[in-house]
Amino acid sequence: MTIGRPWVLIVRFALPLLLGNLLQQLYNIVDSIVVGQFVGTTALAAVGTAFPIIFLIISLFVGIATGATIIISQYYGAKDQRQVKKTIDTIYITMAIASVAIIAIGILLSRPLLLLINTPPEILPQAVTYMRIFFVGTIAVFGYNVNSGILQGLGDSRSPLFYLILSTIINIALDLLFVLGFGWGVAGVALATVLAQLFAFVFGIWHINKTQTFIKISLKNLQPDWTILKDSVRLGLPAGLQNIAFSIGTMALQRLINSYSPAFIAGFNVSNKIDAFAFLPMMTFSIAITTFMGQNIGAGKIERAKQGVKATLIIVIILCAIICPLIILFAKTLLATFTSDPAVITAGLAYLNRVMPFFVLLSILFIYSGALRGAGETMIPLLSAILSLWVGRVPIAYWLASFSRDDLYFSFPIGWLVGLLIVIPYYLSGRWKRKAVVSLDQSKKQIEADAVLRSDLQDLP
Repeated sequence: MTIGRPWVLIVRFALPLLLGNLLQQLYNIVDSIVVGQFVGTTALAAVGTAFPIIFLIISLFVGIATGATIIISQYYGAKDQRQVKKTIDTIYITMAIASVAIIAIGILLSRPLLLLINTPPEILPQAVTYMRIFFVGTIAVFGYNVNSGILQGLGDSRSPLFYLILSTIINIALDLLFVLGFGWGVAGVALATVLAQLFAFVFGIWHINKTQTFIKISLKNLQPDWTILKDSVRLGLPAGLQNIAFSIGTMALQRLINSYSPAFIAGFNVSNKIDAFAFLPMMTFSIAITTFMGQNIGAGKIERAKQGVKATLIIVIILCAIICPLIILFAKTLLATFTSDPAVITAGLAYLNRVMPFFVLLSILFIYSGALRGAGETMIPLLSAILSLWVGRVPIAYWLASFSRDDLYFSFPIGWLVGLLIVIPYYLSGRWKRKAVVSLDQSKKQIEADAVLRSDLQDLP
């Protein structure tokens, strides 16, 4: 990503990643469709209610993995394959230890945390079952995402797509088998997701070892580097804390949602599946700009990194102008895919009609946050996320709910606006330019290497 037109490289990187993210979202969508159509409204509400707690427990370690991905992209941009290999070994050791801890924590705390967010009694047993099975499969979920992060840091967004397609097909087949064939309900949906992720994890290791010969992942010969782990924690901890802040804020909002009927809860959860069609492209381009920034800052190309940010902002604004009106126009039809319950559809429309017109604010927020992370500045996105939630969305949601249940959703765009007031001034100040992990000497070496490459290309007939 250090040579060529920035917008072309970013789009080329993002498109396979976007398709992969859509396929991964298909896991959740298929789960919800199968549960909503063949199990019932309470089961549909249970699956959605469990998600914020699941994300809360795994989010800290996901953040540390994000820090490792930033380091990989910067070392790869500096052509330091030895440090890339050390970073990968380190994150694998961290993942193994974290998985054991999360399995224990998740199993023990599933029920208490669900009670904490006011989960209705008719939903609680199924939500507990879903969460516990999901947590048992933590190593598979982590493994797939770590492998994808490694390849993204290397600038490869295409390879994970192929085995994700296979795992998605497996997930759909197992959903139908476990729910329709065996009658396992919510438990079958959770088990299908875990087994499909396990396949993606194992296949990913095989693929990386085959295509990236300088890495060679071997669980017996991992050699962690504690300095790299320290840098991963330094860069990833703010991202992990941001995820935790987001999860706690989502749980606080879910507690408010749970104070209403199961139909309203299900409508909120289903509409979140639909707005993912707008959210995933923005998240994808946020990941793309993180990698682009990391590699170009590792190569010492600051101005090129800024060009990439401008190009990505234009892309996501155009996407919002296309996708969001389509979702609003076809909202009722999309909701009917998940359920035939009129009350659930009405509740889902209340969310989509109040949130989607302002989605461009979230898109811009994600791009600036992703750019800052790629530069090695992770504290400002953390501060932005915390203030967005705890100054904007959560307190305003409770305040608006006292007047109108449906209008509480206007708290979402208000929160995004608060976040933008943090990240945009900081980005424009340019202070992020001093946050790179890779040293100036390494960047100079990369600039010299690129100059040689351009000279060689010019000499070709």
